[in-house]
Amino acid sequence: MLAPRRLPSLNGIRAFEAAARTGSFVAAAAELNVTPAAISRLVRLLELRLGIALFARHANRLVPTAAGLAYQAGLTRILDDAARLTGQVVAMAGAKVVTVGVGPTFAVRWLIPRLLDLQRQEPEIEVRVVTGGQTVPFSDGWSCGIRLGDGNWPGLEATPLFPADLLPVCAPAMAARIGDIPALARETLIRVAHAPDDWSRWLAAMGAAGIRAGGPVFDYYGQALQAALDGIGVAMGVRPYIDDDLAAGRLVAPFPRSVSKDMRWYLVHHAGREAEPGFAAFRRWLIAACKFRANGLDR
Repeated sequence: MLAPRRLPSLNGIRAFEAAARTGSFVAAAAELNVTPAAISRLVRLLELRLGIALFARHANRLVPTAAGLAYQAGLTRILDDAARLTGQVVAMAGAKVVTVGVGPTFAVRWLIPRLLDLQRQEPEIEVRVVTGGQTVPFSDGWSCGIRLGDGNWPGLEATPLFPADLLPVCAPAMAARIGDIPALARETLIRVAHAPDDWSRWLAAMGAAGIRAGGPVFDYYGQALQAALDGIGVAMGVRPYIDDDLAAGRLVAPFPRSVSKDMRWYLVHHAGREAEPGFAAFRRWLIAACKFRANGLDR
């Protein structure tokens, strides 16, 4: 038989955590919709229960003790987890809002063009696309994220979607004059700031490690690909970013060989999301869409 938990008053815990986090009884009272006197009383009772001072009280300010700082840090994490878990449980009641965190290029070049298919298959799902998924930490406010990496994100479940392959691309007119690697070296090789090794990886695989890319640098793949579309130079494309442009003939790959980036695209989310109807439907659709692409049937 498990021993009963020995916990102090949860009201006292909430009052202390809010006061320590906000720095005052007044701010904590406003957050918890009670009076400052009530916050002060609850914190005092908690200190008596624990047998230790959590605050050093001064005339015009509230300073947590060392014990108070350690207690607040742990409590804030626990209460944040409880709030997130509560949101997940409420979402299980049937809400079908899915917030997807993705990088801006993935959103524009792969996800958004396929949302119409999702709407046709799952008309009750409301998808909210939030960009920044590749450059900011995973947000607890997101249902899921689509990220490029090695699949190791502590605290998150990761489902592999498809590999990231490197392939140079350019406008059709430019591709017509690039017949070999020396001809490629005479063109402007467009770079992406956060992926400085893409060109060297592909060139090394082609036996041309001595060539150095020295063209303009852009923050995102989407910007680099737009520059290629405009005829500025050759961009290093990453699948699936380039698939639609290649299929439509807007971009051309002068060389047929692609090289693995040694990363994959993953769907990442907190454990337990699978029980939410909206997320479960989005996940099924996404995995099917990725398999569709892998079989060469994607548009």
